[in-house]
Amino acid sequence: MHETSAHFINSTIVQEAERLDVADKHFGIRFPINVEPMIFQFASQLAPSYTGGYWHFYTLTNGGFFMAPNMDETFDVIADNGYSGNLSAEALGITACLYAFSNLSFGEGVFAETCAEHYHQLLDFAMMHPEVGEIRAAID
Repeated sequence: MHETSAHFINSTIVQEAERLDVADKHFGIRFPINVEPMIFQFASQLAPSYTGGYWHFYTLTNGGFFMAPNMDETFDVIADNGYSGNLSAEALGITACLYAFSNLSFGEGVFAETCAEHYHQLLDFAMMHPEVGEIRAAID
């Protein structure tokens, strides 16, 4: 659980049987077509040692969503903004999702608005994460 004095935002892992429903609820048909592939692309770009694997889905109590690799390792990350550092698998997932949601929010229509909303929900959660300093440095 991550907390601040203002409010709590908790994350809950999505059970295997609920993954498709949760992805559909948050992004509809655009999840497998646009969202998930872009998250994987950003993870690979940010962490050259990341070579794929199973990702957990998480829902947030503020209505948000993110996904992160199911790995215990940390990743050397190099971002286009000049950031270089180490992120846990969870922090890499959060960062890749933030990049993807931001990128997809620059379109038009309801899907872009949905991605913008998910960006802000996840950013609020990320600001409470133990690796907030690294995540912020990687996305700013």
